[in-house]
Amino acid sequence: MKRILITGYKASELGIFSMKHPGIAIIKKAIQKRLTPLLEEGLEWVVVSGQWGVELWAAEAVLELREKLYPDLKLAVITPFLEQEEKWSDDKKSSYASVIQRANYVNSVTKTKYEGPWQFKERDKFVLRNSDGILLVYDEETEGSPKFMKLQADQLVARHAYTVITINALDLQNVSEDEHGDYAGELNEDKYEDSGIHTDKWHFDDDI
Repeated sequence: MKRILITGYKASELGIFSMKHPGIAIIKKAIQKRLTPLLEEGLEWVVVSGQWGVELWAAEAVLELREKLYPDLKLAVITPFLEQEEKWSDDKKSSYASVIQRANYVNSVTKTKYEGPWQFKERDKFVLRNSDGILLVYDEETEGSPKFMKLQADQLVARHAYTVITINALDLQNVSEDEHGDYAGELNEDKYEDSGIHTDKWHFDDDI
């Protein structure tokens, strides 16, 4: 696999509204752990569309891997339309700009600003067609926007040599426990009610 697409939940679908939420670091670490063996086997490119949530955090995780261990790893940001960050808050725009500046390739599938949902469909077709596999941060017990990409990827698997890899709730819980030990049990709504991952959105551990 030379090119892998990474996508997953939007931040709002996870109930994450703070850039300092502890779950972001866990998601990034889980992505890095899944990418490492693929990099050892020859992975060259990671593709994201850069939406606020798993995709942007994945891009940051990739850039960290490139800086620390894999200098040849390349990041492509393929947006559905121009200026997708136009209505984001300033801090989110800053994070996005940092990723864009360090990415190896940046482009938009449609060469206009937002016009309609069709642009997201065109993006999905393009990034799936130009990747060898997909890494999804997605749990089928908690449906959300990644469901539609998962369905399309599964159709590719049936027709072509395409790989689907998922990171689910249990995977994130395991990473949390590996990273924080007993602290993982403290990732609950009472402690993080302002920026916590809600019970109906995601579960880091059984205490939530």
